[in-house]
Amino acid sequence: MTLVKSLYAGIATASFVLAALPAAAEDDVKIVASFSILGDMVEEVVGDLATVTTIVGPDADAHVYQPSVADARAVAQADIIFVNGLGFETWSDTLISESGTEATVHVATAGITPVKVDGMTDPHAWNSLSNGVIYVTNVAAAMKEAMPEHAGEITANADAYIAELEALDAETKSKLADLPANRRTVVTAHDAFGYLADAYGLTFLAPVGIATEAEPSAKDLAVLIDQLKAEGAAALFVENITSPALVQQISEETGIVIGGRLFSDALSERGGPATSYLTMFQHNLGTLLDALAHETAS
Repeated sequence: MTLVKSLYAGIATASFVLAALPAAAEDDVKIVASFSILGDMVEEVVGDLATVTTIVGPDADAHVYQPSVADARAVAQADIIFVNGLGFETWSDTLISESGTEATVHVATAGITPVKVDGMTDPHAWNSLSNGVIYVTNVAAAMKEAMPEHAGEITANADAYIAELEALDAETKSKLADLPANRRTVVTAHDAFGYLADAYGLTFLAPVGIATEAEPSAKDLAVLIDQLKAEGAAALFVENITSPALVQQISEETGIVIGGRLFSDALSERGGPATSYLTMFQHNLGTLLDALAHETAS
């Protein structure tokens, strides 16, 4: 039996089990968010007014994720589902449709102007804090429609959260503004930081495209290495969701120092440096500044 058939056979079983369970309390609103960064945003907005379940958890790669029967069960039971959209969750449409859920589905990136990378839409819109404000605004609007009796609390939560995001956005722009032109080009494993580059005046190069499952050809990798040898880069960065091997190879062949680890598509596990969207961005900002503010490349 294929993985897909196995999963959806499991969904059918899960649906049978769910039918036998007692009905949940009317006010027990169940929310599903597709991945950890979005789940954290939703939790900030709803507080303790609802239960939030995240499909793709910390340090996991949503690009290559394979949903489980437990995920199908959570989706089937959900009242509200939030997805990133922009082609990020290639598995979500099938999961949602096959689960039989009656939940309303909301795209958190609605209203965001997409960035294109090599002609493809970059789905990593959260890597600009001004876009993060749009995510939160969209989540709050959906939740106030679903829970009008709690509209005041949801508005207050969202407003306080947005104020934090806007303050960090201003801090990020201020701190990165002083970097000289020759300290603004960096290399990561895959193209996850196009929105950050546009928002804060940096250039990100990557041997792999938007999706982490892609493999760079030997020719493309050689072209990038030759470009870096000729033009240089301020630093290389590994990512929490990808193997560091490719970045380590580039470092060895170019002499450019690895400047640390960035969180691109997922939060860190509990106890890590990026357990929320805010702390993720603060960690990434600090890591970038530590590497870019000093001449670390050989």
